[in-house]
Amino acid sequence: MLFQYGLFSSGNIIMMGIPKLVKFKAFIFCCVFLSCAYSKITDTTTKVYTNKQLNQDYSILQSILEKKHPSIYWYTDKDSMKYYFNHYKQSIKDSMNEQQFTWQILNPLVNKIHCGHTEVIPSKSFEKKEKKHVGKQFPLNIKVWNDTAVVINSMFQNDSIFKQGTIINSINGLSIKQIIQQMRGYFSEDGFAGNATLLKISFNFPYYYKNIFDLKEENEIEYTDSLGNVKKAIVVSNSPLKKLNKDNLKTIPQKHISKLIQYRNFEIDSSGKFAVMRLNTFSKGKLRRFFRQSFRECKKKHIANLILDIRLNGGGKVSNSTLLTKYLSNRPFKIADSVYATSKSLYPFNKYFKSPFINNVGLTFITNKNKDGKYHLTSFEKNWHKPKKRLHYNGKVYLITSGLTFSASCLLANVLKGQSNINLAGEETGGGWYGNSGILIPKVILPATGIRINMPLFRIVQYKHPGLKGTGIRPDIQINTSYDALKKGYDKKLTVIKTMIINDSDSTMSKK
Repeated sequence: MLFQYGLFSSGNIIMMGIPKLVKFKAFIFCCVFLSCAYSKITDTTTKVYTNKQLNQDYSILQSILEKKHPSIYWYTDKDSMKYYFNHYKQSIKDSMNEQQFTWQILNPLVNKIHCGHTEVIPSKSFEKKEKKHVGKQFPLNIKVWNDTAVVINSMFQNDSIFKQGTIINSINGLSIKQIIQQMRGYFSEDGFAGNATLLKISFNFPYYYKNIFDLKEENEIEYTDSLGNVKKAIVVSNSPLKKLNKDNLKTIPQKHISKLIQYRNFEIDSSGKFAVMRLNTFSKGKLRRFFRQSFRECKKKHIANLILDIRLNGGGKVSNSTLLTKYLSNRPFKIADSVYATSKSLYPFNKYFKSPFINNVGLTFITNKNKDGKYHLTSFEKNWHKPKKRLHYNGKVYLITSGLTFSASCLLANVLKGQSNINLAGEETGGGWYGNSGILIPKVILPATGIRINMPLFRIVQYKHPGLKGTGIRPDIQINTSYDALKKGYDKKLTVIKTMIINDSDSTMSKK
């Protein structure tokens, strides 16, 4: 299927085709985010709900948030949240479909809580319909950071204008700064650290743009070309492919790559000066054996420098995060200073939660009521964990973080930050430095629409937390997004750290 795209300057019409496949690593990199975001594409046949049905769902969600969410007033005071609850309730129209209710009401409301684990998810019926119907979308994939936007790729094949690295200044009359500021009001994030939001937007800009702004058939784009000239073009909204065909799949490397690589990987550089451990989750990947084997190799081959890449690590099992910390920390540590829920059960909202029995058992049997009236997870608060003696890593560690570093991975980064042989490098984490909410995160299912909301039940205050809340964990070595790296397609953060290690090693050798 072919599409059209016209230029202001010449009026020429160029016929374009399907998008190119990204490299295999980028494909894996995006899967986690696109699996959710891609499935949310609007279906024009979505059922319309009455004002009564929408208000019913809204009132149920409000009651659950007010009575069960452990951190609803952590960043937004009670009076302000009351205002937002009333404001968005009054904004419910006489009738709305699920997409409208989600993006005009629920997402902006949940954003005000500033909890990265509290997230709106479409209903199962909506997801099924989406798989059968893919509507038109904004045709450019864009990376955003600060007030900058750069084209990653175009949905048009052989696009002669919007190549990788083209700077976008405005879309349909709105500057990129205005677009980013408006988009940020629709995402869940810990406190006020916006790194995670900018990365989410970058992973699926076409989808989010379509839902937050009015998608036009023809989009006016102002851009800066490779010579620094500011120009304008009209880009027609496009329909993405529903699935990859067999010919396209052949371009993906066909090596027998273990599925475990998408979760974790360990490689020793050919120079022997450093090793790179990539860890994308604490939930999967047979991590206990992986850690043991990796640190055994480090000890056997006398690896003096370890690059630990947790840029894509959104968290997972606290036990695995704690285990890795034991291999790296040089002093005893606790998981957290405080971990508590506001209630010992989900009652009287059991019927609105998925798997209420399991979560009620967890709340009842793993918590203890303290004098403050909260139900504390005392094992996390009081148990001290000692560093491992066997296979403990004592070399220099570069811990790479980003806005996608979240939850259990932030527990690791927080304990290790400040240790003499460890440097955090990259960008501020998306997970809160002071703390966040999580541990048990069941789904609330709204009865009328079937929309689901991830609902954390415990507030976590970090071990040795900083005095200021609202930020992510800040790196010791700041390595920001690089325009040159985006344009040329290399990993700036990894390149900088490898250069530091090699130069440091060469300097040490010369002194000897």
